[in-house]
Amino acid sequence: MAYLTSMKVISIVGHSGSGKTTLVEKLVRHFSLQGLNIATIKHAHHKVELDTPGKDSHRYKAAGASMSMLLTRDALQLVADATSEREPEQLARRFMSDADLVLAEGFSHAPGVKIEVMRRACGKLPRCTLEDGLIAMVTDMDEIYPELPHFGLEDITGICQFIVERR
Repeated sequence: MAYLTSMKVISIVGHSGSGKTTLVEKLVRHFSLQGLNIATIKHAHHKVELDTPGKDSHRYKAAGASMSMLLTRDALQLVADATSEREPEQLARRFMSDADLVLAEGFSHAPGVKIEVMRRACGKLPRCTLEDGLIAMVTDMDEIYPELPHFGLEDITGICQFIVERR
């Protein structure tokens, strides 16, 4: 597999239950085994508690710190105030500059390139259009956007090759 020449950001979009998380997980595993540095961004539509109340990093944020980083022997966690930079490309440039590839899950309404996951069993229309930056479909529905490249739900090698070759 060819290596990426500069950081790419690709959003994996689709309806709930379509298989976005499973696809991202498989893409991360495949690319990581190829030696690429992969980062992910997940867009959540619901409120999530990012830090544990009472712990030091939470206390620092509550005291007014704009960012709090927790570093252990094996991991690092950053909790930062939300900024106006909320699109995958902006977030990747700010926080993930060491990554070869950033896979963003969700962000169907944000600018940038997108691969949509659709399953006939979900019974829904696509979330994105070509004008939204849609570049490929991962689907069992050949009739949806036939002008775009289509990949089967298990064609991880094909999807990865498409991402690497896309300039």
